[in-house]
Amino acid sequence: MASVLIVDDHAVVRGGLRQFLADTDDLEITAEAASGLDAISLVEQGEWSLVLLDIALPDLNGLEVLKQIKRLRPSLPVLIFSMFSEDEFAIPSLEAGASGFLNKDSPPNQILTAIRTVVGGARYLSPTLAEKLLAGVAPTGRKLAHEALSRRETEVLLMLSKGTSLTRIGEILHVSVKTVSTYRARIIEKPGVQSNAELTRYVIEHRLG
Repeated sequence: MASVLIVDDHAVVRGGLRQFLADTDDLEITAEAASGLDAISLVEQGEWSLVLLDIALPDLNGLEVLKQIKRLRPSLPVLIFSMFSEDEFAIPSLEAGASGFLNKDSPPNQILTAIRTVVGGARYLSPTLAEKLLAGVAPTGRKLAHEALSRRETEVLLMLSKGTSLTRIGEILHVSVKTVSTYRARIIEKPGVQSNAELTRYVIEHRLG
């Protein structure tokens, strides 16, 4: 039985995957983490066959969590499981050490295939991404406003879209409220929105988290 550590800040997602994998006879979610720091702590303490990791986490960017996991356990397979666009994040995820990238909108049979492929020691690429890579073409598309954001600005954008206050964001990132306000000003300037509600809509429309 392959043991899976799932890292996602949405309890509904964790619960759905736990129930989904309970119907298999070879996969089992044996631990859960709702934040990047919790995930890193668990990886330090335990052993798993696979980490199923979201990118949009409340404390750390998932790609940074991925890098830290690979530093701690270089041989531990990590499958990114996210609402983020494959065209934008699959290659950076693979370059950071992921064994595969899977969109949360994927059908159940594809989710099982991806998990079993990675647990088996191979890399998982969706048919679309594999075709592009075989053709020697990196995923491309129209340049979107959020692509110009720094990693930290992206973290702030996602927290703002969830209604997190500037004070709380400052506490999470260990920076002053003034610094968070500066990040917010840069974010609003780039996507071209003027309120937190519009930021939330922008995140949903572009499936950022």
